[in-house]
Amino acid sequence: MSTTLTTSPATLPTASRPRSGQLLRVADPGEPLLLRSGARLDHVDVAYETYGTYDGANAVFVCHPLTCDAHVAAHGLGDRPGWWDTLVGPGRAVDTDRYFVVCANVLGGCSGTTGPASPRSDASGREVRPWGPDFPAVGIADMVEVHRRLLRRLGVGRLRAVVGPSMGGSQVLQWLLAHPGDAAAFVAVAATARPSADNRCWNAVARAAVLGDAEFHGGRYAPGAGPRSGLATARMIGHLTYLSEPELERRFGHGRAGPRSGPAAIAPYLDHQGGKFVGRFDANAYLTLLDAMDRFDAFAAPTALGPFSEPPGVLLASLRGDRRFGREHSEAIARGLAERGFAPVHHHETGTDAGHDAALLDLPELAARVEEFLRTAGRTAGGRRAAGERRTGGGRRS
Repeated sequence: MSTTLTTSPATLPTASRPRSGQLLRVADPGEPLLLRSGARLDHVDVAYETYGTYDGANAVFVCHPLTCDAHVAAHGLGDRPGWWDTLVGPGRAVDTDRYFVVCANVLGGCSGTTGPASPRSDASGREVRPWGPDFPAVGIADMVEVHRRLLRRLGVGRLRAVVGPSMGGSQVLQWLLAHPGDAAAFVAVAATARPSADNRCWNAVARAAVLGDAEFHGGRYAPGAGPRSGLATARMIGHLTYLSEPELERRFGHGRAGPRSGPAAIAPYLDHQGGKFVGRFDANAYLTLLDAMDRFDAFAAPTALGPFSEPPGVLLASLRGDRRFGREHSEAIARGLAERGFAPVHHHETGTDAGHDAALLDLPELAARVEEFLRTAGRTAGGRRAAGERRTGGGRRS
């Protein structure tokens, strides 16, 4: 049976705690995490960051894309930039002067949350070696369950909104379908309910680059070592799919001149992207998250719904130049949600032709739409919840 986030005795005071680089254990042998695959994790730690002040009804959870982390925005002058500073921060669409924002690294990642690079405990509880390739398969639903455990342990009740781009948007969709009463609003940007064959093929090529590197050693490489060349190549492959053809032409087309543009700049640019990635990401974690995305199919099983006393607001945002998860993906999500009784579902297409990664750029049109939607759709967060649930399409309650 689906549950709804409720406020427990708060571990967060109304005045914010230190916000950067926090770690919280959300699973232990007394309350293990049972994965959808059937595997069990007895220890799960979550790396998270918070922004703003919690007032009991203003929390927004931000889900991150494939290779990002909990650092969604800078915490002030002098802090390193966040991956979505264009949308999250003081005076931004997700205004940290108004909202209490939580962002966490996903299960299976490599930025603090338990994943393949994390130490694995033996029968006595002693940490002996990294999980490596033995880390169990995780899915988008498992990531969402870890997020929800984190919020319960923080004492955060019903959310004002759940927001995320790309793989983060898929987490938003999974959260909406499985636990619609958890938030007043759900916002998925450049997201998919099921990656296309084209997407999975590109992921297969990236995966082959990692697996084919002689330094991969079946995933049992030493910490700090591993398939550097293969992982860099995989990142180059993925990065090209995040940019549109018009954007690539603007950067590297014939007729462009200068050391950072035109055809001669292609190889240095891609080498730079691959090198940056190798310095911050674990190869086994990358394979784990690619697999989670490839297997995601939001509407594969029947979903239990309201009726709702306050139906959650849903905003889908797509980008015109996105060849990963473009308009057709948002339209498929909208149809699937309508078939399951979610209405209305709002869809906004932003007119950029820069590609999938443009979701993280400064897009005033997108920011204005998200800001307005959160302000109008999220007024009842913290108080009301779904009135109940009923079976649909012969499915079982989740």
